[in-house]
Amino acid sequence: MGTREITVGGLLTAVALLIPFAFRGTPLQLFIPALNYSATFASHVPSMLSMLVSPAVAALVGLGSAVGFTITLNPVIGARAFTHAVWGVVGALLIRRGWPFWAALAAALPIHAVGEGLAVWWLGTGFQAGLFVAAGTVLHHLVDSGISLAVFRLVLPVLRPQRAA
Repeated sequence: MGTREITVGGLLTAVALLIPFAFRGTPLQLFIPALNYSATFASHVPSMLSMLVSPAVAALVGLGSAVGFTITLNPVIGARAFTHAVWGVVGALLIRRGWPFWAALAAALPIHAVGEGLAVWWLGTGFQAGLFVAAGTVLHHLVDSGISLAVFRLVLPVLRPQRAA
């Protein structure tokens, strides 16, 4: 991993860690403890943008998100956030293969929703709660994808891998 990747990865990881702390208990975070459901505004954006950098950075940012949500909410929500590392790496690999950003985000959606639903089913409050979380994750992923696509053009020069001259 080069200096640029480490720097951008560190910044995106810091944002992924900051979001659960900054938005906790505000209207920007919906939390339903009985279902292990949370939806925190823009919490997927750092993971989504990290897909543009590299698979290693996507994994790092996803792990940072998991740490932030484990500390601020609970371990089940942290396990849900751990899935960000999984779908982030998949999306980054697809981008490396030439997929457009929007298509990689779309391909990551089912991995994201099923992963978070399974985390709640296995570790949390059961099958029905897992289905609720999976459905909520679909909506949250779509909203954060829209935000990420809007930010994409602004940060593209920083996130795009640099080619050797």
